[in-house]
Amino acid sequence: MNYFLALLAGAVQGLTEFLPISSTGHLIIFEKIFNISQIEFGLAFDASLHLGTLLAIAIFFFRDYLKVFSLKNQLFIKLIIGTIPAAIAGLFLETAIESQFRQLWVVGLGLILFSLVIILAEKFGPMVKKEKDVTLTNSLIIGLFQSLALIPGVSRSGSTISGGLFLGLKRDEAARFAFLLSGPIIAGAGAKKFLDVATSSISLNDLSFFIIGIISSAIFGYLTIKYFLKYLSTSTLYPFVIYRVIVGLLLLSTYLV
Repeated sequence: MNYFLALLAGAVQGLTEFLPISSTGHLIIFEKIFNISQIEFGLAFDASLHLGTLLAIAIFFFRDYLKVFSLKNQLFIKLIIGTIPAAIAGLFLETAIESQFRQLWVVGLGLILFSLVIILAEKFGPMVKKEKDVTLTNSLIIGLFQSLALIPGVSRSGSTISGGLFLGLKRDEAARFAFLLSGPIIAGAGAKKFLDVATSSISLNDLSFFIIGIISSAIFGYLTIKYFLKYLSTSTLYPFVIYRVIVGLLLLSTYLV
């Protein structure tokens, strides 16, 4: 690991966390390409990068999150209900996620197969509702979609946006709720992993890599949220489907040659 790779990894995380192309999958690819140690960094470094995207979410949606303190607003309850499925799935599947699932062929399959779900969401989603129209039941359903993102290659934003589209949300409104919903789960998982690292025997030099990655992830994450929401107000997810399928096929081809 060096400072440039830490900066680049943060950029990868910041871009792919909010685009429907799987941040976990791309970080696995990144670590394989640059031969980054899973023992020294790997999962722990991934988790720290997620704290960067959490910071991006917190800054961009600061006013929205303030609404949770209003007794007249149901956003807090919606976010809690929507977070429950992924939190439960994460507890039961943590070992598998951190070992067997972190394979390039899993990422490839996830990218390709879930692309079909995104296509169906684009084709059959009514796309007439706004984020404020999300009900408590809708929150639970979108939360179930979010839990699918535990599989590398699926994509948290891709799964939750798809869930929102199926329920009738407009693309940009589905993305807004998806990003708001990602905050609590990223906070919980990222903070746990990062604290495990911070309290271990990691050197100050190695810790600097984590800090650089977090800052890079936050900056690129914020910019991605801003411009992706603008993009979705007028355009479809199909270009990302094409990208997902191409990358997925390339990954699977490495096991056939």
